[in-house]
Amino acid sequence: MALLLAGLIGGAWYWSSHRAPPVAAGGGHGGMKGSGGNHAQPVSVETIQKRDIRVWVDALGTVTPRNLALVRVKVDGTLLRVNFREGQMVKAGDLLAEIDPRPFRIQLEQARGQLTRDTALLDNARLDLARYRDLLAKDAIARQQVDSQEALVRQCQGTVVADRALVDNAALQLGYTRVVAPASGRIGLRQVDPGNQVHASDAAGLATIVQLQPTTVVFSVPEARLPAISRRAAAHQSLPVEAWDREQRARLAEGRLLTTDNQIDPATGTIRVKAEFANRDNRLFPNQFVNVRLLLDVLHQVVAIPTAAVQRGDKGSFVYRVGADGTVRVVPVQPGAVDGDWMAVSGALEPGDKLVVDGADKLRDGARAEVVVPGAGKAARGTGASQGKTRPAAGDLARGVTGAAR
Repeated sequence: MALLLAGLIGGAWYWSSHRAPPVAAGGGHGGMKGSGGNHAQPVSVETIQKRDIRVWVDALGTVTPRNLALVRVKVDGTLLRVNFREGQMVKAGDLLAEIDPRPFRIQLEQARGQLTRDTALLDNARLDLARYRDLLAKDAIARQQVDSQEALVRQCQGTVVADRALVDNAALQLGYTRVVAPASGRIGLRQVDPGNQVHASDAAGLATIVQLQPTTVVFSVPEARLPAISRRAAAHQSLPVEAWDREQRARLAEGRLLTTDNQIDPATGTIRVKAEFANRDNRLFPNQFVNVRLLLDVLHQVVAIPTAAVQRGDKGSFVYRVGADGTVRVVPVQPGAVDGDWMAVSGALEPGDKLVVDGADKLRDGARAEVVVPGAGKAARGTGASQGKTRPAAGDLARGVTGAAR
């Protein structure tokens, strides 16, 4: 019994003297590092540059045809045939449709017949006037009869002039039976089928023609931009304009500013402007919604930073600048013009400074940062994470040993 008691006491002393203390497992240097006290935050940085920044004015615009013509008939009649395909390109003067010309030919012949009759009456009145004047010279008739004949001649002359106008009008109406394109462009859908009765008063007409090349885009810009636009226009400097699709992913066309409206809209504080595009590939379509970018100016060799580096807080915009020792400092900035991924700024920044563009969500002024290359940083962080999952903590290892011993 004494030997058994001595063995238990010896085993307890041995176990207590060789097992790791619980405090050391959780309170050592490794635990402090895991808590983030001196841990450097991985970040991606970009270097400040001096570069040209283009000043763009963004707006929403609508494609407006430079010319929009409604094809309408000018006389009433039966539509015999349509000589165009819907959606085809036509030129001014092309024959588009024909109206039954027979009633108008008859009217023209009637006008010509009346002109012939009245011309003959005029000729006869002139002959009588010549005879009356000879008799008057011989004192064979009264002066009053000669005066009456002269008035009759003038009356016949007026009738002939009116008849000629009637002939011209009848010929014009006959010509209107051939409906031609009033302008060049793309013709739309047909509104009337052959065989129908058409009238000059029809509001819908036969079809519409829109000019696609060139075309225009109408958009509005803030009135604060008007002085700069006016200066460039007065100096005969062209203002480039770009048209982008609805998602602003594809540039549809490049053009130039054409003109501005003559008044500012007081309700919105904007002014309507018009830009012209060659549209050689017909990517701009009438009434299409587009995003417009007007190049107003170019800032030459200004301090530019990546737009991803700009942070916004209660006191305004700022950036995180990483020093040579890895310390992060907050630097207030005043944002300026944005050109793609770069922004012109004013502040205590110099070309060559490194700014945080990724990983700034956990940074604070005076924190330590570890600059990583985006691809290599991800690989390194992935390796560290995998090691953290497979390597047990010291406390867990001690508790595992204790459990196994128990």
